[in-house]
Amino acid sequence: MADRSLRGIRLGAQSLQSEEGVVFHERTQQTYVCSVCSKETTLTFAADAEPPQTWECRACGGEALLRVGEQTVSVDHSDDKAARTHWDMLLERRTIPELEELLEERLAFVRARRGAGDDVTKKTA
Repeated sequence: MADRSLRGIRLGAQSLQSEEGVVFHERTQQTYVCSVCSKETTLTFAADAEPPQTWECRACGGEALLRVGEQTVSVDHSDDKAARTHWDMLLERRTIPELEELLEERLAFVRARRGAGDDVTKKTA
């Protein structure tokens, strides 16, 4: 019975809802110009939304700047913080001589286990 009621309908291919009574929100188009490859990308935003000043270029991954009129906006990166790496965080806790001493201890331990015929990958209880 259910097979007969769905005959002739492509499930998932078409919406069964109509656009009657639907009011679309106003939209604006913003253009971004890549600073690396000069490719232009046009994106659609809501009319009341403030578009970001930068966007990632789809072609090369570089920074694309918002174009206003015939010029692109200028972005100040002076207050951007550099990402802290694991090495930076390690240097906050230890000095270089301490790290060299720890390295020598671990190398001596590994060399001693390797010389004794123990497998370094297996832990002993």
